[in-house]
Amino acid sequence: MPDLLLELRSEEIPARMQRKAAGDLKKAVTDAFVGAGLTYEGAREYWTPRRIALDIRGLDARSKDTREERKGPRTDAPEKAIEGFLKSAGLSSIEEAHRHSDGKKGEFFVAVIEKPGRAAEEIVAEVMPAIVRDFPWPKSMRWGAASAKPGSLRWVRPLQSILCVFGPENGETAVVDFEVSGIRSGDRTVGHRFHAPAEFKVRRFEDYISQLEKAYVVLDAERRKEIIRTDADNLAFAQGLEVVPDDGLLEEVSGLVEWPVVLVGQFDEAFLTIPSEMIQSTIRANQKCFVTRERGSERLANRFLMVANVEASDHGAEIARGNGKVVRARLSDALYFWQTDQANLPDLAALETSAADLGLDLAKPLDQRMAKLDALGVTFHAKLGTQGQRVRRIVDLAGVLAPLVGADGAAARRAALLAKADLTTEAVGEFPELQGLMGQKYAALQGEAEAVQAAVVDHYRPQGPGDRVPTDPVAIAVALADKLDTLVGFWAIDEKPTGSKDPYALRRAALGVIRIILDNELRLKLGTLLTSGDLLSFFHDRLKVQLREGGSRHDLLDAVLGGEAEGQDDLLDVARRVNELGRLLATEEGANLLAAYRRAANILAAEEKKGTQVAVSVDSSLLQEVEEKELASAIERAEGELAAAVETEDYANATSALARLRAPADAFFDKVLVNAEDERVRANRLALLARIRSASSKLANFDRIAG
Repeated sequence: MPDLLLELRSEEIPARMQRKAAGDLKKAVTDAFVGAGLTYEGAREYWTPRRIALDIRGLDARSKDTREERKGPRTDAPEKAIEGFLKSAGLSSIEEAHRHSDGKKGEFFVAVIEKPGRAAEEIVAEVMPAIVRDFPWPKSMRWGAASAKPGSLRWVRPLQSILCVFGPENGETAVVDFEVSGIRSGDRTVGHRFHAPAEFKVRRFEDYISQLEKAYVVLDAERRKEIIRTDADNLAFAQGLEVVPDDGLLEEVSGLVEWPVVLVGQFDEAFLTIPSEMIQSTIRANQKCFVTRERGSERLANRFLMVANVEASDHGAEIARGNGKVVRARLSDALYFWQTDQANLPDLAALETSAADLGLDLAKPLDQRMAKLDALGVTFHAKLGTQGQRVRRIVDLAGVLAPLVGADGAAARRAALLAKADLTTEAVGEFPELQGLMGQKYAALQGEAEAVQAAVVDHYRPQGPGDRVPTDPVAIAVALADKLDTLVGFWAIDEKPTGSKDPYALRRAALGVIRIILDNELRLKLGTLLTSGDLLSFFHDRLKVQLREGGSRHDLLDAVLGGEAEGQDDLLDVARRVNELGRLLATEEGANLLAAYRRAANILAAEEKKGTQVAVSVDSSLLQEVEEKELASAIERAEGELAAAVETEDYANATSALARLRAPADAFFDKVLVNAEDERVRANRLALLARIRSASSKLANFDRIAG
């Protein structure tokens, strides 16, 4: 079967867009082929800074012939209905339709629509111009003289050529001819813009990738990443160093080069007095370079690794020198920021009111920065006040939470007071991603307790699924206070997430609270801290997401929350009940218990709907059969065991108590007629079933369990 090779070559594509653009191209093209009746064996996308490409293997040479019978209106239908049918079926007159009769609904028209298959080249040429024109770039531009014309092509950067060849795995291939805004498809492309800018002809993918390699272009992004990683590791190792891993930077840099060449640069050792994170952010943000450290140590070295896109005649000496010059200038700025933040602010007199109100010590630089944040009146949100007002709320809430999480109250309040202070520092102004971390550094310099230092940086955590949660009690108190203040505040002004929109990252804040609670096994009654029942429901929704990602069934949380047990605002307790319920239902005993429960509940529901009397309680004198007596005794035992287990939060024993109802319940249903002729006996037996339902509800609402 033939293969298709497609390349769209342009000027530089931003690295952050390349991977998604290649995926979008594959989806658009393959969806169009499938829609046109073409099948294929496999498709893979590729990208570099100057091209996105698609290799489609085993594509049908021709789409299949199709025949469709479309049923129309009755033959005696109104004229307008018949006209509509003709138009939708593509018929010019009713004589072209067939008449059918099914013997019941009478005679009706049927249109037989036959479409012959088409050559794949014809389909490709038809669909590609629209795919190129409608390509979903997040940002695009027009260029050249044609840009003044309405409807001119928009592309991320000026589109320069289109390569599209189709043909068998062995043998001659042909150009699929089409045109987009004056750019006609062909069988030629170019290599590296400096090393090999001349055009060359391409026949198929193997030929394409081989010639690109000779023309200094590594097409596969993953291979470029591996080249960079390996060469960087080897160069660092040769100097007794190791590369500080940075997968995000590796992904970005691999999208900046077509021919990666790793080089070593250096800066003055005097700059190593700057915190390592600040050095890394400086070099990463400004030069897209990797930092190194002494092997087996966290101490940074004064060497960095850059990735060039050329093989220079001087082996990169001038490139390394130029990068080193820029890095030294940037590190000089960083050193200035670091030193300035440790000095007194020039306007201390203007900060005295804020300092006195907040209990700050203006002899300490970080306290000065907090006083400045308050005095400036920086807005947090128009309806929620300033950052200073928010800090006051977090301080108060951290004080409330401290005894609940085992933290020292004074330390928690102090940490909460300083947690946002670094927002006004020079370092964070230049590198916002270092907020919290720089606060920790400055807190250490002014002699704050270690727990306070840790809380200043950890109160932002966790910032995502892969981020760790704070574990020190002081950090826990401040982290929870920060996130709960955000959630309560935005709920109070009715700024809740809607659909995919969550501009204030409230879902992330709620998941952060949940992870802190579950990972640290905290017993918190959120209901006492929240002002809205809707907000508690939001936490339950987020808990469902968290538990599902951990392997729990989504319906089990609904079942537990729908039960009669107390503590629905105690997320750790809820999670434990969900886990134990899941463990029970994963066993044969649990599955059979669920079946017995449903049988009891269904009988009860049916009889209650009919108005059948159900006794208020079970009368032992009316128990006639051995099986119903044994079930009554089993329920009596289970209720006692279940109550004791729930009271002590021993949910393993609680589920075991319920599980022991399975056998007597099965025997009851097999041997005992629930709907006895005697109304009193019937009502008594229904009361037995009601007790099964009631006992189960102490753990969960089994009606909400799916399957």
